[in-house]
Amino acid sequence: MKLIATALVKAQKAFGPALKTASNPHFKSRYADLAACVEAVIGGLNDNGIALIQKCYDCTDGVMVETMFVHESGEMLECGILHVPAAKHDPQGYGSALTYARRYSLMAACGIAPEDDDGNAGSKPVPKVSDATVNALLNDIAESNTHGDLREAFFQAIKKVGNDQAARDQITKAKDAQKATLKGTP
Repeated sequence: MKLIATALVKAQKAFGPALKTASNPHFKSRYADLAACVEAVIGGLNDNGIALIQKCYDCTDGVMVETMFVHESGEMLECGILHVPAAKHDPQGYGSALTYARRYSLMAACGIAPEDDDGNAGSKPVPKVSDATVNALLNDIAESNTHGDLREAFFQAIKKVGNDQAARDQITKAKDAQKATLKGTP
């Protein structure tokens, strides 16, 4: 357990926030989807020799998921099983429960939370970020040559624009485009 514990501490130092980039039209809110949660931690884990595994178990009334970390030394850390009942007992209901379970199991295992998770973000006025600032941040993202540089530029840009949703959307779109161009690079 010594090697994986040391590596996990180093990995956590590199974790970013789980960014709320997905929309829930039913509740008119934003949330950190599974992809945002994985993106917040996968670089830090992999850079420190840790693989992320999410194991599913048989369950008749929902889903059960366990997040596990496997270190390149062979050491393994199992983080406990999370049960989430399926709201509907059809493929969509089970799929929704599985995504929810994976997201919350991962956040708990990694010790991360969605950004601005204080419940008051919606009551504050949202300052608009200048076009010049957004363009400079978009340029930083476009100039990223590695996934690590892209991750850092993206997290810095999201921090800088705060809750300006139009700017966040532009930055997220630019990150996704740059990520596609970096496929196959470290």
